[in-house]
Amino acid sequence: MRAVVTGAAGHVGANLVRELLEHGFRVRAAVYQDTRGVDGLDVEQVRVDVLEPDSLDEAFRAVDMVYHLAAVISVSGDPGMRMRRVNVEGTRNVVAACLQHKVKRLVHFSSIHAFSHRPEGQPIDENRGQAEPDALAYDLTKAAGERQVLKGVEHGLDAVIVNPTAILGPYDYKPSHMGQVLLDLHAGKFPALVDGGFDWVDVRDVVRGAFYAGKIGRRGERYLLSGKWAPFEELARIVGEVTGARVPGFVAPMWLARLGAPFAAAYNRARGKRPLYTGSSLRALRCHKWVSSSKAREAFGYKARPLQETVADTFAWFEGAGMLREEPAGGGS
Repeated sequence: MRAVVTGAAGHVGANLVRELLEHGFRVRAAVYQDTRGVDGLDVEQVRVDVLEPDSLDEAFRAVDMVYHLAAVISVSGDPGMRMRRVNVEGTRNVVAACLQHKVKRLVHFSSIHAFSHRPEGQPIDENRGQAEPDALAYDLTKAAGERQVLKGVEHGLDAVIVNPTAILGPYDYKPSHMGQVLLDLHAGKFPALVDGGFDWVDVRDVVRGAFYAGKIGRRGERYLLSGKWAPFEELARIVGEVTGARVPGFVAPMWLARLGAPFAAAYNRARGKRPLYTGSSLRALRCHKWVSSSKAREAFGYKARPLQETVADTFAWFEGAGMLREEPAGGGS
């Protein structure tokens, strides 16, 4: 079986490529610039820009399956509209290339953020509606990307969609937004924590779930891949236990976090760094508390490992990759 993976060198892509190789796939790794996630693996590397249909035409020749991961993630809007172009137009181009080359199946990686936040305080499953007009720009682009895939299904494409929650785990070279959160907690860069949390899921569980969704999932269906909801306070405590780092003891109430968000974002931008949170993104800390993966569990036996194991394995990988250059506040790792 031959598969192409777009965004193959990203955090999820690097893990998915390894999962596919374990199952005996011949993998064509479609990469954009940074190739560290797949360097040294027994794969065919091809340069792909999802906004350039000609590059997709070449990459999708003679493959059985396509796993579409290439996307832009942002919690601070979409200046220049690049996120929308990649996440929506790029997905449309991928769908067209799959139809053109008669790909047997497309597995499209979406996000929990494609779903509506409303009604708040109730479990989210695949019956929840899509993100509404007042949602974050990222949420809207992921929802629109799903619609492009479902249009392809209407035209005969065999496709499934997977919706992971907040992803942590190894092979996070860049690092990802959530990986940077772990590194900053370890390095003592958080003066305080925020009163809120996410549903955290291990990247290895996500790619295994995506593999089985691609293998036996039903055409045109979405599958939520969740882990465990935990507040930032619990995540920080686990980081401290795993690494010996001294983590913040103060948890800022949401009103205070919202007040400080514009200043924190401006400070990070001035330093050339991604903001860890913005005023608009703080809402997500309250909206994804109950996420059900029962559909994936019943369809193909999906399960998620404990958060403590994920954090421990992630820091072990960070250390092996030489990414823990700074001593943590309060002790060594």
